[in-house]
Order: sequence, then structure tokens, then C-alpha cells
Amino acid sequence: MSGIIAQRKSILIVEDEQIIRETLAEFLQSEGFEVRSTGTVTEALKIAKERDYDVAVCDVQLPDGDGVKLLRQLHRINPSIFVLIISAYATVENAVEAFTAGAFDYLVKPVRFEELTNRLQRLFKFQDLYKENQRLRKDLVRNSGFDQIVGSSAVLQNLLKTIRKVAATNSNVLLVGETGTGKELFAREIHMAGPNKDEKFVAVNCGTRPVETLEAQLFGVENGQPGVFRVAGTGTVFLDEIAQLPPGTQSELLRAIEYQQVMPVGGTEAVKVQARIIAATSRDLMREVAEGNFQEDLFYRLDGVKIRIPPLRERLDDIPELVEYFVVRHRDAMGKRVTGASSETIRTLMAAHWKGNVRQLDNAVERAVMMCEGEEIQPQDLPPDLLGMGSSLPDTDDLRSALRHYERLHITRVLKQCPDKKEAARRLKLGLSSLYRKIEELKIEL
Repeated sequence: MSGIIAQRKSILIVEDEQIIRETLAEFLQSEGFEVRSTGTVTEALKIAKERDYDVAVCDVQLPDGDGVKLLRQLHRINPSIFVLIISAYATVENAVEAFTAGAFDYLVKPVRFEELTNRLQRLFKFQDLYKENQRLRKDLVRNSGFDQIVGSSAVLQNLLKTIRKVAATNSNVLLVGETGTGKELFAREIHMAGPNKDEKFVAVNCGTRPVETLEAQLFGVENGQPGVFRVAGTGTVFLDEIAQLPPGTQSELLRAIEYQQVMPVGGTEAVKVQARIIAATSRDLMREVAEGNFQEDLFYRLDGVKIRIPPLRERLDDIPELVEYFVVRHRDAMGKRVTGASSETIRTLMAAHWKGNVRQLDNAVERAVMMCEGEEIQPQDLPPDLLGMGSSLPDTDDLRSALRHYERLHITRVLKQCPDKKEAARRLKLGLSSLYRKIEELKIEL
């Protein structure tokens, strides 16, 4: 095989027969591949979690499991890995099961080097086309009208369907959701999917103080600035954190909604306005009404068309795509050569709580790109406190193994924050000798 094709490609061999395993490894290494080999399912999963491999060559029958089940587990760890199944007992049923599970190809023992070479050449060509196709599909989605909203989870797709329906009506809209969920981004997409997308989109934060400044910004000043409602024309005015709108200003906004007119500061005659209003809040407006902080009439005017923006913890499946998007953006801004994040990093990110939602994820990726010294972001490149928000998801249902996994993660985090082992032991409420024993038992790298 050409060294050009083999360059930078890595292969994991899982074969319990030592002679076959060593022969395959020696041949593939001579062809220029980076090769790691093992004879058990347990060791294969451990190796796969250490780094991402391009290809896995797996025997069907293994001492502690079978290759087809291993294939499924490898795909959970690294969805982009391609798997070749090999077997000494080839049957139609075995082949169908392997392909159904996601195998790229199926080889019968004894494996001939020439045949293996041909299959790998075909695999890598397909792999390159697959990656290019994935990239083009993502580019197509980003250029299809919702170009800034990243993700393909069912939660997000249902939200976008709702947005398309609401946007077409040109009705006023209320967006509710936690801080950092991207409410302004969704507001812009409603505007862009609406009938007046070529008109202006103007955003205002209603927490602006003093009140006079906010009202001048919204409604304009007599013989002075026109105000955002007039500037927007037939476009969209986005009012972020509407719950923070001062009481007097709430009355003026209600006039704008009911009569489509505003009163400029210092003016005596109302001015006609036609802008669509999209309001957003991270607070419970009904509670604000009950506590006397928000006008009931204005609430019902805004609450007619309400869209809930889900927090990131409800759309975890979007994290890999969001990470890829943020990596490209920050990499280009910093002039670095980072291409993405390792599977272990993605699993760590998907396990975090994300109280700050997408905004917090963006900040975490920006920091990781800055700290990354290679081409792939590793868990150690993430913000130091991130592991405290969650834990990498262990690939096991066994409670003892899961607890051991979390124990290792927790001790590692404390040791990173506190290199002094005496102080670390104190924080962990362990004796110093117990801490050293845990470090050895859990194979914690310092």
C-alpha cells in the first residue's frame, strides 16, 4: 500500500490468536500505519478510550466477548471509526449480523495480505468521501436559512419547525429560556425566516439604565434620535430580558403593541411604527406579574406566541457539532492548527451540567483551543473546573466500575487543583498513605 495513503492512519487490531495478531501488526506497520493490537474485548475498549483510531480489525470470536458486540461499543466510543470484521467461520448469518451492526467489510481467515490491502484502500477512499460528504452536508445546512444554529438533535429540529411556522405569520413572539441558550440567535432566525427578512433587525437589552436612556433608545427623542422602533421600519425589534423593563416603560411598550405607535421622549405627538417585536426573558414572567413587577396586560400581549428555548442539557446530542463549529471559529481567529476534539473530550463535555448553556460551552472551547498544543483538544485542555460539573460517562452498566471511574476522575481533579498531596489528602478527607494507595490502585497519572 502506498505510504501516502497509510500516512497518519491508525489501526487497532483485536485478535486473540497471537501469531495472527503479531503477523497482521507487523505487516501493517511495514505499510506505514500506526498499529496497536490486543487479544481481548476489555483491553480493546480501554485502548479505544485512550485515543481515536481510524480503523479497527476485529475477530468475531474473542475470549471475553464477540467482535460484533465490540463493534457496537467501539462506535459508541468513537462514531467515526471504521471496522473490518474477520472470522474463520464465515456464514451468511455472521456476515449479515456484522454489516447490520455497522461493519464496513468482512474478511475470512486466513487473511491474505493482498486482500487486506485492497480492502483497506477501498475503506480509506470511502472514509475520505464520507468525511467530505459530512462537511458538505453541514455547510449546506448552515446555508439553508438557519446558518448560525448548529445541531441536528430531535429537540432542535422540532424547535426549528416551530420557528418556521411562527416566523411566517409576522406575529410578535416571546422567547423564554435560561441565560446562555442563544435567545437572540433564535430571534434573528425568526426574523430571517419571516416575510420582512430584508428589513433591519435591531436588538436592545432592557436592563439598560438609566430609564431615560432606555426610553430614548427605544422610542426616540423629539427632534433628535429616531429610536429603534422607527429605525427598524417594518423589520424586527428584539427586546432582550424584557422582565427588567422599568414599569413606566412597560406602559409605553404596551402602546406600541396595541396601537402601533410610540411617543418620543419630550414629544407631544405619537409616531406610527410597524416593527415586529420579539421579546426574550430568562425569568418567569407569570411570577413577575404576581409579584407586581410586570404589567399583566403587557404579559398577555407578549405571551400569545411563546417559544421555549431548551437548555443545552436537553440537547446534548448537539454538543459534538457545536464543538466542531466553535473549534473552527476560534482556531481561525487564533491562527492555530486545531482540527477538532478527541472522543474522550466530547464525552467529558457531554457529561457536564452546563449551567451557562451554549455560551459556557463556547467559552470552554475557546479556552481549550488556546491551550491545545496538538491537533486535537484533549480533556486536559478544558477549563480546570469543568470536571467538577460532571463526569466522563463510563462505558459500563456495572455500578462498581462506574463508582471506580468517578473516584478516579474526582481524585484527578483535586490533584490538578492542588498539587500538594498533603493538602489534596486533607480536602479529600483521606490519610496521605491512603491517597498514595488510591493513586496507585486507580493508575492516576500525576
